Amino acid sequence: MARLSVPCPCRSPCPWSRPRPVALGLAAAAGLLLLLAAAAPRRWAAPPRRAERYLSRLEELAATDTEDAALSYGVVVDCGSSGSRVFVYVWPPHNGDPHDLLDIRQMRDRGSRPVVKKIKPGISVAAAEPERATPYLRPLLRFAAAHVPAPKHKETPLYVLCTAGMRLLPQRQQAAILEDLVQNIPLEFDFLFSKSHAEVISGKQEGVYAWIGINFVLGRFDHEDEESAVVTVALGDQAESLVRKRTVGILDMGGASLQIAYEVPSSGAFSSPQQEEAAKSLLAEFNLGCDVQHSGHVYRVYVNTFLGFGGNFARQRYEELVLNQTHAHSRLHGQQTGLSAETPFLDPCLPVGLEDTVTRGERTLHMRGRGDWQACAKLLQPLLGGANSSQDSLTGAYKAPIDFSNSEFYGFSEFFYCTEDVLRLGGYYNAPTFTAAAQEYCSQRWEVLTQRFRGGLYSSHADEHRVKYQCFKSAWMYQVLHQGFHFPPDYPSLRTAQLVYDREVQWTLGAILYKTRFLPLRDLRQENIRQAHASWLRLSFVYNHYLFFACILVVALAIVLYLLRLRRIHRRQQLDTLWLDKVVLLPPGQAGGP
Repeated sequence: MARLSVPCPCRSPCPWSRPRPVALGLAAAAGLLLLLAAAAPRRWAAPPRRAERYLSRLEELAATDTEDAALSYGVVVDCGSSGSRVFVYVWPPHNGDPHDLLDIRQMRDRGSRPVVKKIKPGISVAAAEPERATPYLRPLLRFAAAHVPAPKHKETPLYVLCTAGMRLLPQRQQAAILEDLVQNIPLEFDFLFSKSHAEVISGKQEGVYAWIGINFVLGRFDHEDEESAVVTVALGDQAESLVRKRTVGILDMGGASLQIAYEVPSSGAFSSPQQEEAAKSLLAEFNLGCDVQHSGHVYRVYVNTFLGFGGNFARQRYEELVLNQTHAHSRLHGQQTGLSAETPFLDPCLPVGLEDTVTRGERTLHMRGRGDWQACAKLLQPLLGGANSSQDSLTGAYKAPIDFSNSEFYGFSEFFYCTEDVLRLGGYYNAPTFTAAAQEYCSQRWEVLTQRFRGGLYSSHADEHRVKYQCFKSAWMYQVLHQGFHFPPDYPSLRTAQLVYDREVQWTLGAILYKTRFLPLRDLRQENIRQAHASWLRLSFVYNHYLFFACILVVALAIVLYLLRLRRIHRRQQLDTLWLDKVVLLPPGQAGGP
């Protein structure tokens, strides 16, 4: 945003700075008043948002200018279950508009590569010896310190956020690890780091941060862009609803878990107190704006994580289900199905002719694929119920209502792999097209599929594991989407993706956006001080000129009055002289009288 100012209209030295006759001075003063009244500056002038966004995306791909002293930096460490990663972020000064967020982006080195580093294993290796926590993170922190300019270290916030790996540890061990980090990191590094900057975040927080990151990159928090779809939002006790840009929901299926997050524009009624209580633990309401009094960036988001519903873990649950059912059926009917390679269980979720074995303890199930995608999808439906507890049930869990006529979703991880790696249907999801392609794939013989794989007909990311279990995973994805979350088969606004604008978006971006949301207040206060100073100077300028013109007027009037008085005195002296002359020139006889 560019601040507008009122420049002096004169190219030569301003005539208002030089004394003029009274009439010109009065005219100049009046002209100044008219100019100030007519040309009162607008507070903000918004450049075209779309062009600004495109330029911003180009800038994000360029190397970060570490010589720019105006840039600020932030460091986030993601302590995961299998490893930890450090991300360095950078942002320019806030533009001064209280309705805009910080323009945070990932730092890039001189080769324009994202500044990120990963180490293995996870931080949970320090569970038994908490004093190992700081040495464990030392390589990541040194990496970040080497990229952030040294003069900026003391003002660069550092956040150490631990996820699933730490959540599995007992509370006592979690606290010991965090305590070691809080005590020892400041002894070695000058980053802005305190006790509140190191924490174990919940799955709900992680989901919210991921949702924030995706929507920020997509520009959905930029409410002044009028070209996008909008949604009506009812927040809290506000009488009037808020109309703003529609955000996107996210679907993320990993190997072990499934997560969904989306905005809930209005708080609907609950069918029971139990449902209302469940909703409280799954709904997060937060303000991304720097001013808590403004509701423009207040969001209510539904977030839920389903453990055991990821693609790989679902396959394990399916194999256990088939193993138990087949063995029970064989004992009941005296059959040998699945007990040997000669009498295998015909698995509809494997390609035709593919042979596989499942071992659980001392039990082994022999399987052979028959490639029936419809039958596979039907077999998977009971798995949506999870365990007996409703917490592990996809069908029984509370899900906030979705307006499928005015919503948009992005599917990541397995949603993208299932549609793109083999079927080459990544992007906008079309259920009939996806179903037809999945059925055709499953019906192929295993020899044909392996030949296509070796011939490079599939994505470069596809491996033999993907080719083997694509039939199962495509059916599982379909069931989760349409039976678990009840997406209509003709839903047109789901897009599967791996990258957003050609870059991977991490939940850590959303985390630092949320953590630093109040930083613009510092810039806004400084801007207000500058504005007040500039306003005082402007008023002082006007006041001084008024005073100058008034002085000129008073002096001019005094001179005029003085000249008039002198003229009057001069005329009186002339009259007196003429009278005396007449008296002196009279004849003597006339002077004495008759």
